[in-house]
This record gives sequence, C-alpha cells and structure tokens, in this order.
Amino acid sequence: MTHSLETEQLLDEELLRYARQILLDGWDIDAQLRLKSVRIIIIGAGGLGCPASETLVRAGLGQVHLIDDDVIEASNLQRQTLFLPDDMGKPKALTAATMLERINPLIAARGTVARLSEDNAYDLLDIATGKPDLLLDCTDNFATRDIINRISVRYQIPLLSASAIAMQGQLALFEPHLDTGCYHCVFGSVVDDIETDERTCANSGVLASTTAIMGNLQANAALQYLGLTKNPLTNKLLIWDGSRMQQRLMGYRKDPECPVCCATS
Repeated sequence: MTHSLETEQLLDEELLRYARQILLDGWDIDAQLRLKSVRIIIIGAGGLGCPASETLVRAGLGQVHLIDDDVIEASNLQRQTLFLPDDMGKPKALTAATMLERINPLIAARGTVARLSEDNAYDLLDIATGKPDLLLDCTDNFATRDIINRISVRYQIPLLSASAIAMQGQLALFEPHLDTGCYHCVFGSVVDDIETDERTCANSGVLASTTAIMGNLQANAALQYLGLTKNPLTNKLLIWDGSRMQQRLMGYRKDPECPVCCATS
C-alpha cells in the first residue's frame, strides 16, 4: 500500500470503538491507521460479501465499495446477514452499503448496481483515481471468478478469493505484482471447463454457517493483509470442510504456462 500515515490520525470515537482491537499483540495504532486509509472493492454482496464486509467495517476499514447487479430474494435471507425481510426486491449492493454505514458511521460504504466485466472494470473500480488496495471476490461461480482474476492480473490488484458451497469453502490471496501465481494457476482445469462445472448455491445448496465462516475467514485474511501488510496465505489455498470440522492448507505454485498471468509477465 502506498498511503502515508503521517497525515492520518484516529478520532476519539475511533479510539474508543476500536480499543479492543488496538490492544491486541501485533496490532497497534499504525495497523488501525493503515486499515482506515484503504479502499477495497467487494464483488458480490451476498452470502460471502455480507459477513466479510460487515466484519471489515466493524473493524474500521476506511472505504468499501460493493458491486452486485442482483436484488434481494426470500431465499437470500437464510445467510445474507445484512438484509431483512422488508428489503426483498431492493438492490443488494445499495442495501448492503446503507446497512454498513448504519453499523459504523465512521466509514464510507458505496454500492453500485452492475455486473463487473473486463470491459467496464476500469470505470467500475475507479482505476483513474487510483487502484483499490484489495479486490474481494465474493461471487458464487467459476465464470465470474475467472473474469475477476483476469481483471486482478491486468491491473495488478491483489485478489482475495473465497468460495462457499454446501458445507465446504476455499480461500486464497493472490498478489499479481509479486508474480507468484493467480486463480487460474490453481483452478485452471476447472476454469477451462466452466460449462461442465457451474455449481452455485442456487443449484447445489449451502448451509448458512458455511458462508458466515468463509466470509469471516476472508475478512480475517483481509485484516492481516491490509492492517499488518502480510499475506497469511502466500502460495496457499485454505480448504474448509464443515461436515468434518476440518481445515487444511494446500500449497500451489505459479503455472509457467498459465494463459492469464504468464501472458502479462
């Protein structure tokens, strides 16, 4: 991150709100200031985007921009924690942004009703005003994740990608500027066969706790990356299995023939 902390300071209200966090070993005022200074983009304001954004906002992340073109339906209320029954029919991105600012008025949240693509990414991500510090992929299908990965590599923006389905989840944090691999390096065989692997929560089901856990694991990784400037998942894929209550890390390496990240390196 390129933000200077010299001109930043925490308000009295922020010191009070984040006091328990600042007391943590390894997390100090500078970490809180770094968190306050960043801008992130969350693609998907659903089962993952709701818990991830809420935890980050409660922790004091400065600017959150949610992008989603969907509206709230009754089936979303089982796991999409920023929405209430009265919200049905409203745009997810706008409703989530409004709720986030109610939860923490000290941050800035913005919602955009749109579907992110390689063609509109420059404008939707506000690249002209400066690249966001982190992209959070909170979508639910391989096709969209592949597009987000290509955008991450093209604009050299770190990508924190999470998935949740049934009682299982995965999490990885890619840093394209370090040339250590991308989403396609890990899931290339699946991404290349998208038509035969389009499992989503809508057609496969998901337990409410799965998205809550994976969204908060995603927030945990984001807090460490943004506040402490360290990647807790360097060249690792976290795999969580709720049915067995197990979690493990699987290493990966950059694919020297990756058509996405090797084409630009």
